[in-house]
Formats: sequence, C-alpha cells, structure tokens
Amino acid sequence: MYVFFFVAMLTVPTSSFESFLDYLAFEKRYSSHTITSYRTDLIQFRDFLVVTYDNLSLLDANYQLVRTWVANLMDAGIAPRSVNRKITTLRSFYLFLLKNEIISVNPMLKIQGPKAGKRLPVFVEERQMNSLLDKKVFEEKEADVYDSMLVRLVVELLYECGIRLSELTGLKQADYDFYKGTIKVLGKRNKERIIPLTQELKASISKFINLKVELQIPEAVDGIVYLVQKKDGKKLNQKFVYGRVKYYLGLVTTIDKKSPHVLRHSFATHMLNNGADLNAIKELLGHANLSATQIYTHNTVEKLKAIYHKAHPRA
Repeated sequence: MYVFFFVAMLTVPTSSFESFLDYLAFEKRYSSHTITSYRTDLIQFRDFLVVTYDNLSLLDANYQLVRTWVANLMDAGIAPRSVNRKITTLRSFYLFLLKNEIISVNPMLKIQGPKAGKRLPVFVEERQMNSLLDKKVFEEKEADVYDSMLVRLVVELLYECGIRLSELTGLKQADYDFYKGTIKVLGKRNKERIIPLTQELKASISKFINLKVELQIPEAVDGIVYLVQKKDGKKLNQKFVYGRVKYYLGLVTTIDKKSPHVLRHSFATHMLNNGADLNAIKELLGHANLSATQIYTHNTVEKLKAIYHKAHPRA
C-alpha cells in the first residue's frame, strides 16, 4: 500500500493533487470527512493506474481506462452506490484540472455510473423514541449524574433537532440562545442554520449547563466551551457518541443499523408523518436541494401502503 502511494505520487504533480484538495476545503468548503473520501478515491485510482498500466499518470488517463477501473470495482463486489461516489470524485477532479488548463480532454465525459437501487432511510418508530426518552433509562445505565445527563442530551439533540454527528460535536455553548429558544448549527460548507427547540429540550440544555458550572467543567484545550463535552472539558469524540447512541437504540428497536444518522432520519420522517412541510424539513436538515429531502416521502408512502393493505377489505 505504501509503495503504491509513493510511486503514484511520482506519476502526477503533487501540486495538482493537493491543489484540488485545497479547492475542496477552502472554496467548496467540504467537510474533512468528505475530503478524506475524495483523497482515498483518488489514491485508489492512482494505484490502479500504477500497477495495471506501468506507472501511468492520472493526467494521461482516458475514458477507456476509467471504464476498466469501474468494471474492476463492480467485479470486486463494490456496491453501485460506492462506485458512483468514486466516479463523482473523478468527475470533480478532472473538471478541476480542465478548468485550470492542466489537461485538455476530460476523460469522464463518456462515463456513466451503475444504476443503484433507492435505499429508504432507516428510522426508529415514534413510540420507541418516546419510550426511550420518557423513562429514566439514562440515569439507570450511566455511571453518574453528569454522564446520564450528557448522553440523554446527546440523544435529544440528534433526534429533536435532526443534526448530523459532526454538527453535534461542534456545537458551542454560545450557539444556544436561551431567550429565543434556538440553537445555531454550523453545517456542511460552513453554512449556518437556526433550529428552534422544544421546551423540554431547552430545559435539558439549561439544566446541563448549570450542572457544568456546578461541577466546574473546564474549557476545552482549544479554549472553546462546547455545549456537550467530557468532564475534562474536551470535545466529545464522535466514536463515543456513536457507541452510546447505538447502545441506547438497541434497548428500544431491533433495526439493523443503529447510529446517530438514524436519529436524523427519524427526525425527518416523524416530522413529515405529522404534517410538516417538506421545504421546512429541508431547511431544518440543512439540505442544499429539495431532492435530498424527498427521500423521506418514500417512507411516508410505504407507511400509507402498509395501512392500506392492512385495512382495506379488498386489499
């Protein structure tokens, strides 16, 4: 792996590769997670060219070579959705090179991705979420008052605000506006959005902040006071959040996937099922396009179909 990476770095100007990643970070304002995915995809394609075509450069790749790589990915059992993401990476990269006159022909013009079946968002039922949040399960399972309030607040914020995991861990205490009853979220591409809070969630946040003062929880190392933070003041680790959410969802649901993003799906699905406008949900989720939000309408349709087949005498 390291040999491939080293050789690949010699076959394409480092400046082009790094300039593209800088472009994603500073101009497109992509998240670090997205940039890591792009970097990984490009390195995989470079390694393929190096090994298969005797150190061929990314700059010399044509559409036949890209198609061969895509075919190899499919033969290896890579899911169509993942293959399409890799194709998107190459499209962005070569378009960047073309615009900067580093190449004269775009090898991606004739490339089409494999068809990927629509995957409906997985969500937790309303009654299951109510069961989790209405009981004192956090107090019973966690080591002390601070941990129980912390984990409960994490679950409440993810479910009642529909925010992403990275948005949750990046929340600052100053983002919470007690008087307006809102929280400011910094989403993808550094786009801010304001989310209203329920009275119950507002009370949970205020109670947790008061507990931090009482316990004299220090500031984080970077000098930032995060809304949800460890006892030593450090920013919450995303792995910690994922693990606790997975554990608590496992107490109320048998769905295979149990993650913070499932709570985001649950937020959107429950809002839509209870009559919320799709455009309003789009703004709350921080989606750039309505098409990204429309996936939740499929869950609603499936629910209606299930009710229909169960209740109609001729179904």
